[in-house]
Amino acid sequence: MKLQQLLSFTRKAVDDYQMIAEGDKIAIGISGGKDSLTLLYALSGLRRFYPKHFELQAIAVNLGFDIDYSPITKLCEELNVPFTVVETEIAKIIFDERKETNPCSLCSKMRKGALNEKAKELGCNKIAYAHHKDDVIETMLMSLIYEGRFHTFAPVTEWDRMGLVLIRPLIYVNECDIVGFKNKYDLPVFKNPCKADGNTTREYATKLLNEINAEAPGIRERLFHAVTDEQPLSKWRKPEK
Repeated sequence: MKLQQLLSFTRKAVDDYQMIAEGDKIAIGISGGKDSLTLLYALSGLRRFYPKHFELQAIAVNLGFDIDYSPITKLCEELNVPFTVVETEIAKIIFDERKETNPCSLCSKMRKGALNEKAKELGCNKIAYAHHKDDVIETMLMSLIYEGRFHTFAPVTEWDRMGLVLIRPLIYVNECDIVGFKNKYDLPVFKNPCKADGNTTREYATKLLNEINAEAPGIRERLFHAVTDEQPLSKWRKPEK
């Protein structure tokens, strides 16, 4: 996928769900993976020509691992986006002190809390997550399997208590296209050092979808259509312009 295509998908999502308003300062959560770095490219590119002016702030939450962020720092400098690393001891708390057997939920809450706090400290009013189309579908599938309900996250979520708005500008982008974008633009991706990486319910949902797609090609598009068009989820209704 070329940058122009990425910007087209991103702008469509931003316009459809009115994700960006004049004067926004948007924090981008940077994990070091392909998704968050693609989002960084997308929003920094959109900023150049979008009719509503907005600022960006890249933020990475280090769980306490020895990570070299210099390649990401260099990329942010090239894209003219300020970059901040929040140092934490989340990994130590979860694995060494609490010895969690299912660490992902607690880790996610603590990581999001650290990101939100730093975003507010830096004057941001919105946070952008890099969830893509496949994430939308996989979350819906996990909800059906483990909760018995048709549910997935919203394109825009207002956190009144935090005074922040969460946006997901990559919801129209396929993960396979993000992989292509990463390779084409040589994004400085690093492997997640967490010992729980690759052993999650989301990984199971991904494998299950791949198996279903082998028997019923096109299942991802049909499921996404079910989320956005057929199922009356109020959070997926496009606001009136």
